[in-house]
Amino acid sequence: MARTDYGNFLKRLYGCRVQKLNVNAGFTCPNRDGTLATGGCTYCNNSSFTPKFGRASATVTQQLLDGKQFYKGKYQSVKYLAYFQSYTGTYAPESKLKLLYEEALSVPDVLGLVISTRPDCLSDEVLDLLAVINLRSKVIVEIGIESSHDKTLQLINRCHTWRCAVSAVERIVSREIAVGAHLILGLPGESQADMLATARAVAQLPLSTVKFHQLQVLRGTKLAQQWQRGEVALQEWTAQEYAIFCRQVVDCLPPSMVVERMVATAPAQMLLHPRWGLKPQQFDDLFHDL
Repeated sequence: MARTDYGNFLKRLYGCRVQKLNVNAGFTCPNRDGTLATGGCTYCNNSSFTPKFGRASATVTQQLLDGKQFYKGKYQSVKYLAYFQSYTGTYAPESKLKLLYEEALSVPDVLGLVISTRPDCLSDEVLDLLAVINLRSKVIVEIGIESSHDKTLQLINRCHTWRCAVSAVERIVSREIAVGAHLILGLPGESQADMLATARAVAQLPLSTVKFHQLQVLRGTKLAQQWQRGEVALQEWTAQEYAIFCRQVVDCLPPSMVVERMVATAPAQMLLHPRWGLKPQQFDDLFHDL
Protein backbone atom coordinates (compact mmCIF):
# COMPACT_ATOMS: atom_id res chain seq x y z
CA MET A 1 0.00 0.00 0.00
CA ALA A 2 1.51 3.31 -1.09
CA ARG A 3 1.56 6.11 1.47
CA THR A 4 -0.71 9.05 0.56
CA ASP A 5 0.96 12.45 0.71
CA TYR A 6 -0.55 15.19 2.84
CA GLY A 7 -1.80 17.31 -0.05
CA ASN A 8 -3.79 14.42 -1.47
CA PHE A 9 -5.09 13.53 1.99
CA LEU A 10 -6.52 17.05 2.34
CA LYS A 11 -7.90 16.98 -1.19
CA ARG A 12 -9.68 13.72 -0.45
CA LEU A 13 -11.09 15.06 2.82
CA TYR A 14 -12.27 18.43 1.48
CA GLY A 15 -12.89 17.60 -2.17
CA CYS A 16 -10.46 20.18 -3.57
CA ARG A 17 -7.06 21.72 -3.06
CA VAL A 18 -6.85 23.59 0.26
CA GLN A 19 -4.31 25.85 1.93
CA LYS A 20 -3.96 26.29 5.69
CA LEU A 21 -4.21 29.87 6.96
CA ASN A 22 -2.69 30.41 10.41
CA VAL A 23 -4.91 32.06 12.99
CA ASN A 24 -3.70 33.50 16.28
CA ALA A 25 -6.81 33.68 18.46
CA GLY A 26 -5.02 34.94 21.56
CA PHE A 27 -4.96 31.61 23.42
CA THR A 28 -2.40 30.63 26.02
CA CYS A 29 -1.52 27.25 27.54
CA PRO A 30 -2.04 25.68 30.97
CA ASN A 31 1.72 25.26 31.36
CA ARG A 32 2.12 29.01 30.76
CA ASP A 33 -0.63 30.65 32.78
CA GLY A 34 0.05 28.87 36.07
CA THR A 35 -2.76 26.31 35.84
CA LEU A 36 -0.20 23.50 35.56
CA ALA A 37 3.07 25.44 35.37
CA THR A 38 4.62 28.60 34.00
CA GLY A 39 7.06 29.26 31.16
CA GLY A 40 5.48 26.91 28.63
CA CYS A 41 7.37 24.15 26.83
CA THR A 42 11.09 24.74 27.14
CA TYR A 43 11.63 24.80 23.35
CA CYS A 44 8.60 26.91 22.36
CA ASN A 45 8.73 30.31 20.71
CA ASN A 46 5.52 30.82 18.71
CA SER A 47 7.07 33.72 16.81
CA SER A 48 9.18 31.21 14.88
CA PHE A 49 6.19 29.87 12.94
CA THR A 50 3.64 32.70 13.04
CA PRO A 51 3.22 34.45 9.65
CA LYS A 52 2.84 38.20 9.34
CA PHE A 53 -0.91 37.88 8.86
CA GLY A 54 -1.28 35.87 12.09
CA ARG A 55 -1.51 38.86 14.43
CA ALA A 56 -3.38 38.29 17.67
CA SER A 57 -4.30 41.98 17.65
CA ALA A 58 -6.43 41.42 14.53
CA THR A 59 -9.76 39.61 14.49
CA VAL A 60 -9.99 36.03 13.26
CA THR A 61 -11.81 37.31 10.19
CA GLN A 62 -9.14 39.90 9.38
CA GLN A 63 -6.32 37.39 9.81
CA LEU A 64 -7.99 35.00 7.40
CA LEU A 65 -8.68 37.74 4.86
CA ASP A 66 -5.05 38.84 5.11
CA GLY A 67 -3.96 35.25 4.67
CA LYS A 68 -6.09 34.84 1.57
CA GLN A 69 -4.55 37.99 0.15
CA PHE A 70 -1.07 36.65 0.92
CA TYR A 71 -1.71 33.50 -1.11
CA LYS A 72 -3.71 35.23 -3.85
CA GLY A 73 -2.27 34.39 -7.25
CA LYS A 74 0.01 31.64 -5.93
CA TYR A 75 -2.54 28.91 -6.51
CA GLN A 76 -5.56 28.53 -8.75
CA SER A 77 -8.88 27.08 -7.59
CA VAL A 78 -7.76 26.85 -3.98
CA LYS A 79 -9.91 26.95 -0.85
CA TYR A 80 -8.75 27.43 2.72
CA LEU A 81 -8.63 25.93 6.21
CA ALA A 82 -8.53 28.08 9.33
CA TYR A 83 -5.50 26.78 11.22
CA PHE A 84 -5.69 27.57 14.95
CA GLN A 85 -2.00 26.84 15.51
CA SER A 86 -0.70 29.33 18.07
CA TYR A 87 -0.49 28.00 21.61
CA THR A 88 -3.43 25.73 22.60
CA GLY A 89 -6.34 26.04 20.19
CA THR A 90 -8.98 24.63 22.55
CA TYR A 91 -7.90 26.40 25.71
CA ALA A 92 -10.97 28.54 26.36
CA PRO A 93 -14.57 28.04 27.46
CA GLU A 94 -16.69 26.14 24.97
CA SER A 95 -18.89 29.21 24.39
CA LYS A 96 -15.89 31.33 23.35
CA LEU A 97 -14.48 28.59 21.15
CA LYS A 98 -17.81 28.27 19.36
CA LEU A 99 -17.79 31.97 18.50
CA LEU A 100 -14.20 31.86 17.24
CA TYR A 101 -14.63 28.72 15.17
CA GLU A 102 -17.92 29.91 13.65
CA GLU A 103 -16.36 33.27 12.82
CA ALA A 104 -13.58 31.49 10.95
CA LEU A 105 -16.02 29.32 9.02
CA SER A 106 -18.06 32.37 8.01
CA VAL A 107 -15.14 33.74 5.96
CA PRO A 108 -15.69 33.04 2.24
CA ASP A 109 -13.79 30.03 0.89
CA VAL A 110 -12.89 28.69 4.34
CA LEU A 111 -14.04 25.07 4.22
CA GLY A 112 -12.89 23.67 7.54
CA LEU A 113 -10.80 23.90 10.70
CA VAL A 114 -7.42 22.55 11.74
CA ILE A 115 -6.98 22.92 15.48
CA SER A 116 -3.66 22.43 17.24
CA THR A 117 -3.99 21.59 20.90
CA ARG A 118 -2.71 19.67 23.91
CA PRO A 119 -4.07 16.28 24.96
CA ASP A 120 -5.17 17.65 28.34
CA CYS A 121 -7.26 20.49 26.88
CA LEU A 122 -10.08 18.52 25.30
CA SER A 123 -13.11 18.43 27.56
CA ASP A 124 -16.21 16.49 26.53
CA GLU A 125 -17.97 19.80 25.88
CA VAL A 126 -15.24 20.92 23.47
CA LEU A 127 -15.18 17.57 21.70
CA ASP A 128 -18.97 17.62 21.36
CA LEU A 129 -18.72 21.09 19.80
CA LEU A 130 -16.10 19.91 17.32
CA ALA A 131 -18.19 16.85 16.48
CA VAL A 132 -21.17 19.05 15.58
CA ILE A 133 -19.02 21.33 13.42
CA ASN A 134 -17.43 18.29 11.79
CA LEU A 135 -20.80 17.20 10.42
CA ARG A 136 -20.86 20.19 8.04
CA SER A 137 -17.28 21.50 7.90
CA LYS A 138 -14.57 18.90 8.32
CA VAL A 139 -12.32 19.33 11.34
CA ILE A 140 -8.79 18.04 11.90
CA VAL A 141 -7.42 18.07 15.45
CA GLU A 142 -3.64 18.07 15.82
CA ILE A 143 -2.42 16.78 19.17
CA GLY A 144 0.98 17.78 20.48
CA ILE A 145 2.35 14.46 21.72
CA GLU A 146 6.08 15.18 21.21
CA SER A 147 7.32 11.99 22.93
CA SER A 148 5.99 8.75 24.40
CA HIS A 149 8.43 9.00 27.31
CA ASP A 150 7.02 10.61 30.45
CA LYS A 151 10.51 11.47 31.70
CA THR A 152 11.08 13.57 28.59
CA LEU A 153 7.67 15.20 28.82
CA GLN A 154 8.45 16.25 32.37
CA LEU A 155 11.89 17.55 31.40
CA ILE A 156 10.50 19.82 28.67
CA ASN A 157 7.66 21.10 30.88
CA ARG A 158 4.82 19.59 28.86
CA CYS A 159 2.92 18.73 32.07
CA HIS A 160 0.97 15.83 30.57
CA THR A 161 1.69 12.13 30.21
CA TRP A 162 1.82 9.69 27.32
CA ARG A 163 -1.30 7.98 28.66
CA CYS A 164 -3.11 11.33 28.52
CA ALA A 165 -2.16 11.66 24.86
CA VAL A 166 -3.39 8.16 24.03
CA SER A 167 -6.70 8.85 25.74
CA ALA A 168 -7.12 12.15 23.86
CA VAL A 169 -6.58 10.49 20.49
CA GLU A 170 -9.08 7.76 21.31
CA ARG A 171 -11.70 10.27 22.49
CA ILE A 172 -11.34 12.37 19.33
CA VAL A 173 -11.56 9.36 17.02
CA SER A 174 -14.65 8.11 18.86
CA ARG A 175 -16.41 11.24 17.57
CA GLU A 176 -15.32 10.47 13.98
CA ILE A 177 -12.99 13.46 13.80
CA ALA A 178 -9.68 13.18 11.95
CA VAL A 179 -6.73 13.44 14.30
CA GLY A 180 -3.04 14.02 13.73
CA ALA A 181 -0.06 13.82 16.05
CA HIS A 182 2.93 16.12 16.38
CA LEU A 183 6.32 14.74 17.45
CA ILE A 184 9.75 16.27 17.97
CA LEU A 185 12.90 14.30 17.23
CA GLY A 186 16.02 15.07 19.25
CA LEU A 187 14.47 16.13 22.55
CA PRO A 188 16.93 16.46 25.46
CA GLY A 189 18.06 13.17 26.93
CA GLU A 190 16.56 10.98 24.23
CA SER A 191 18.60 8.49 22.23
CA GLN A 192 17.67 7.49 18.71
CA ALA A 193 16.35 4.23 20.20
CA ASP A 194 14.03 6.30 22.43
CA MET A 195 12.75 8.24 19.41
CA LEU A 196 12.09 5.06 17.44
CA ALA A 197 10.22 3.67 20.43
CA THR A 198 7.97 6.74 20.28
CA ALA A 199 7.42 6.21 16.56
CA ARG A 200 6.43 2.58 17.15
CA ALA A 201 4.07 3.61 19.96
CA VAL A 202 2.47 6.29 17.78
CA ALA A 203 2.08 3.75 14.99
CA GLN A 204 -0.39 1.86 17.21
CA LEU A 205 -2.72 4.85 17.56
CA PRO A 206 -5.74 5.45 15.25
CA LEU A 207 -4.20 8.52 13.65
CA SER A 208 -4.91 9.95 10.22
CA THR A 209 -1.72 12.00 10.08
CA VAL A 210 1.57 12.52 11.84
CA LYS A 211 4.09 15.31 11.54
CA PHE A 212 7.47 15.53 13.13
CA HIS A 213 10.52 17.71 12.95
CA GLN A 214 13.97 18.15 14.39
CA LEU A 215 14.30 19.91 17.71
CA GLN A 216 15.19 23.53 17.04
CA VAL A 217 16.93 25.68 19.63
CA LEU A 218 15.32 29.11 19.36
CA ARG A 219 16.33 32.40 20.90
CA GLY A 220 14.20 33.48 23.84
CA THR A 221 13.47 29.96 25.09
CA LYS A 222 14.47 28.13 28.23
CA LEU A 223 15.98 25.43 26.04
CA ALA A 224 18.33 27.99 24.49
CA GLN A 225 19.54 28.99 27.96
CA GLN A 226 19.99 25.36 29.00
CA TRP A 227 21.90 24.54 25.81
CA GLN A 228 24.15 27.58 26.01
CA ARG A 229 24.99 26.75 29.64
CA GLY A 230 25.77 23.14 28.73
CA GLU A 231 22.94 21.78 30.89
CA VAL A 232 21.41 19.63 28.14
CA ALA A 233 23.01 17.48 25.46
CA LEU A 234 21.37 17.56 22.04
CA GLN A 235 21.70 15.59 18.83
CA GLU A 236 24.47 16.91 16.61
CA TRP A 237 23.30 15.31 13.37
CA THR A 238 23.83 16.80 9.94
CA ALA A 239 20.88 17.29 7.60
CA GLN A 240 21.79 14.06 5.80
CA GLU A 241 22.10 12.11 9.06
CA TYR A 242 18.72 13.45 10.13
CA ALA A 243 17.18 12.48 6.77
CA ILE A 244 18.52 8.94 7.16
CA PHE A 245 16.99 8.77 10.63
CA CYS A 246 13.67 10.09 9.29
CA ARG A 247 13.61 7.09 6.96
CA GLN A 248 13.78 4.82 10.00
CA VAL A 249 10.97 6.74 11.68
CA VAL A 250 8.71 6.63 8.63
CA ASP A 251 9.35 2.91 8.26
CA CYS A 252 7.88 2.42 11.77
CA LEU A 253 4.55 3.93 10.69
CA PRO A 254 1.76 2.06 8.89
CA PRO A 255 1.25 2.98 5.21
CA SER A 256 -2.23 4.30 6.05
CA MET A 257 -0.75 7.03 8.25
CA VAL A 258 -0.09 10.22 6.28
CA VAL A 259 3.21 11.98 6.99
CA GLU A 260 2.61 15.72 6.83
CA ARG A 261 6.20 16.87 7.28
CA MET A 262 9.59 15.80 8.63
CA VAL A 263 11.41 19.08 9.07
CA ALA A 264 10.75 22.53 10.47
CA THR A 265 12.23 25.90 9.62
CA ALA A 266 12.58 29.09 11.61
CA PRO A 267 13.76 32.61 10.81
CA ALA A 268 17.55 32.64 10.66
CA GLN A 269 17.78 35.38 13.28
CA MET A 270 15.89 33.19 15.77
CA LEU A 271 17.50 29.81 15.12
CA LEU A 272 20.56 28.79 17.13
CA HIS A 273 20.77 25.06 16.38
CA PRO A 274 20.83 23.16 14.03
CA ARG A 275 21.56 25.63 11.24
CA TRP A 276 21.26 23.52 8.11
CA GLY A 277 20.13 26.30 5.80
CA LEU A 278 17.73 24.02 3.93
CA LYS A 279 14.24 24.88 2.76
CA PRO A 280 11.58 22.19 3.30
CA GLN A 281 11.56 21.20 -0.37
CA GLN A 282 15.34 20.86 -0.36
CA PHE A 283 15.12 18.55 2.64
CA ASP A 284 12.36 16.51 0.95
CA ASP A 285 14.62 16.11 -2.08
CA LEU A 286 17.44 14.96 0.19
CA PHE A 287 15.14 12.46 1.90
CA HIS A 288 13.77 11.01 -1.34
CA ASP A 289 17.25 10.72 -2.86
CA LEU A 290 18.40 8.36 -0.09
